[in-house]
Amino acid sequence: MKPLRSSFPLSALSLALACAALTAGTAHAQNLDAAAEVKRVLASPVFKSAAATIDKEHERIVEEGIKLTEIPAPPFGEKARAEEFAKMLQAAGLSDVQIDPEGNVLGLRKGTRSDGKVVVVSAHLDTVFPAGTDVKVKRQGTKLYAPGIGDDTLSLAVLLGFVRAMKEAGVNTRDDILFVGTVGEEGPGDLRGVRYLFTKGAYKDKIKSFFSVESGDVNRVTNGGVGSKRYRITFSGPGGHSYGAFGSVNPMFAQAQAAAEFSRILVPAKPKTTYSIGLIGGGTSVNSIPVSSWMEVDMRSESVDELKRLEDRMLKIMQEAAEGENFARSTTNAKITVETKLIGDRPAGNTDMKAEIVQIATAAIEAGGYKPDYNWSSTDSNMPMNLGIPALTIGRGDVGKSGRSHSLDEWTDVEKGPMVKAMTTSLSIVLTATGME
Repeated sequence: MKPLRSSFPLSALSLALACAALTAGTAHAQNLDAAAEVKRVLASPVFKSAAATIDKEHERIVEEGIKLTEIPAPPFGEKARAEEFAKMLQAAGLSDVQIDPEGNVLGLRKGTRSDGKVVVVSAHLDTVFPAGTDVKVKRQGTKLYAPGIGDDTLSLAVLLGFVRAMKEAGVNTRDDILFVGTVGEEGPGDLRGVRYLFTKGAYKDKIKSFFSVESGDVNRVTNGGVGSKRYRITFSGPGGHSYGAFGSVNPMFAQAQAAAEFSRILVPAKPKTTYSIGLIGGGTSVNSIPVSSWMEVDMRSESVDELKRLEDRMLKIMQEAAEGENFARSTTNAKITVETKLIGDRPAGNTDMKAEIVQIATAAIEAGGYKPDYNWSSTDSNMPMNLGIPALTIGRGDVGKSGRSHSLDEWTDVEKGPMVKAMTTSLSIVLTATGME
C-alpha cells in the first residue's frame, strides 16, 4: 500500500500507529466478503423495519430539511442552525448530544461491542451564502428550491431520519456511531469543524472511520480528497500621482507581471493539478499610483507533492515580480514589497480502493441497483484521509435528482420513491460498516 503523506506534523509513534492501522485495515478488507455482509444486512428483518420507517417518515424528513434550510447558516454563522439541529438529534433519540467549542453538533449512539472508538457519520451545517441571503424554500411539485437546500442541509435531515429509523427498528451495531453536524466545510471555513474534530476535539484519537453524507447521487462516492492552498497576495509601494510621480515603482505592475507568470506554470494532467486567480483589487483612483494591490489565488491537486511544488513556484514568482519592478523603476521613495498570506489549507489524501469501507460501499450501491462512481473532490473527508483514517463521502440522493449547487436557484428533488431508495442504500453502507447485528 502506498503510504499517505500528511501536511500536518505527526510524531514517529503516531505515524507508525497510522501505518499499522492502514495495514490492518487492508488485511481485514481482504478477508471480508463485502457482498455477503451487505446481503445479510439487507435481508435482516431489523433492516427492513428501518427501511420501512424511512418510507413512512419521508415527508417528515423533507419538512425537517426545509426547516433547517430556512435557518441561515452563512460561513462562521452556523450557531442558530447548530442549536436547532442539536435539539432535533435529541428528539430523534440520541441522549448524549453536545455542541463542541468549534460549533460542531455531536450525538453518540452506543454500540454493543465498542472498542472505545467511534464511526463518524456526518453532514455539514454551513452554506456558501452570505448573511442576508433569502433562504426561504420554494416548492414546485417534488422539487425544493433554496440556497443550501442541496448542499448540504437536506443531509442533516437524512441523518435525523437514520437515527429515528435505527431506534424504531431496534437496530444494534457493533461500533459506536457518532453523528456529527460540522461547521466550516465550505470555502472560507477551510474545514475548521472537521479539523477541530480530528485534532482537538474530545474524539480526536477515537475515530476509526468516517462518512460524510453530501448532496449528489447515491452512486457517487468520493474516496480521494483534493488538497488545496489559497493565498492572498498583497503588493505594496509608495504610491503617488499618476502623472507627477510617473517612473516610481507601481504595485499593480508587479502584480500584473506576477499574474502573467503564474498563468504559465506547467502542471500535470494526472494527478490532476490546477490553479486560478479568483479575486483582484487595489488602488484608490484612476489617476493615482496604487499604494497597494492584491489578488487571491487558488491551487489544487490530488497529490501532496504536486501541490507543494506548485505552491513553492507561486511564492517564488511573487517575490521575483516585486524584485523585477524594483529593478525596472525608481525606488527613491520606497521599494515594492510583497506579503503572501495563507488563507486556505485543505490537506490531500485518499482511501485505498482495497479498504473495507470502499468494498462495503461498492457492494451496497450495486445491491441498490446503481453503478458505483468513485471520484476525487474536496469535502470534510479530506481531513481523515490525510491522517490515514478510512473515510468516504457518500451521496444521499437518487441519480440526477439535484442541481445548481452553490447558486441562488439550487434545487433538489424529494420524490418519495427515488429518495427513499437512495436513503436506504446509504443507510445500508453505514450499518454494514458499523457491524449491524
